[in-house]
Amino acid sequence: MKKIIHILVLTLIFSSCEDVIEVDVPTGEPRLVIDASFEYYRNENPTTIEGGVKLTLSAPFFDNEVPTVSDATVFITNLNDNSIINFSESSEPGLFTPDTVEFVPEFDTSYQLTVVYDNETYIATAQLIPTVPIDDIIQGDGTLFDGDETEIIVFFTDNGNRDDFYLFDFDFNLFLPSEDRFYQGQAFNFSYFYEDMVAGQDVTIKILGIDKRYFEYSDLLIQQSDQEGGNPFQTPPSVLRGNIINTTDQDNYPLGYFNLSEANRFEFSIEER
Repeated sequence: MKKIIHILVLTLIFSSCEDVIEVDVPTGEPRLVIDASFEYYRNENPTTIEGGVKLTLSAPFFDNEVPTVSDATVFITNLNDNSIINFSESSEPGLFTPDTVEFVPEFDTSYQLTVVYDNETYIATAQLIPTVPIDDIIQGDGTLFDGDETEIIVFFTDNGNRDDFYLFDFDFNLFLPSEDRFYQGQAFNFSYFYEDMVAGQDVTIKILGIDKRYFEYSDLLIQQSDQEGGNPFQTPPSVLRGNIINTTDQDNYPLGYFNLSEANRFEFSIEER
């Protein structure tokens, strides 16, 4: 396929150097994109929570800039006691964070995200999903195709009392979803390969607990993005609907996801090979 593309490009250059070729790229009405993700580091001292609600608008595929949304109302409701935490736009355009009280989710509690934008209301419901610690990470000496990849081996122990789904974050916008179907309740390890790493490079590797629906969503999203050219959790190249609905106009559905994950992280430094 690459050879065919190269031949076609050369043909265009030599046979029609003075022609202007215009390609009409179909564009639809912009949709609201809601990236509402929170990571709760319960086992750290002190405990920390990271994340917020990022609001943008979908843009044509070849646009270099993604428009952010500022004029929205954002809040999260604890459905157990109906308490509300209000969010306001931070110093980063389009990123909404809690006004005063830090949002700290609890297990076995349902939380509803509400976003009101352009006279329409968007909602999603999520619960905090547990995870397990990373037991250890070591650097291996294996390679893949080019021979210059850097192998790291991740060790963790699955909880045998539940069906777990995980999202591994390998820094640099590199992600890997996994399910415990083949290692239920077992100590498990797997290899991950980096490209273009140098000795002394520091990386932060995370393991996030996610539910089955988010596992399927992130798996498809990563496949579409092919892990190239940026964050796979930006607007996908084709429409992939998450768990957020528009209660005002169902046809004007948003893109994005509302997710609450317990998370653990492991700091690691690449060694010289």
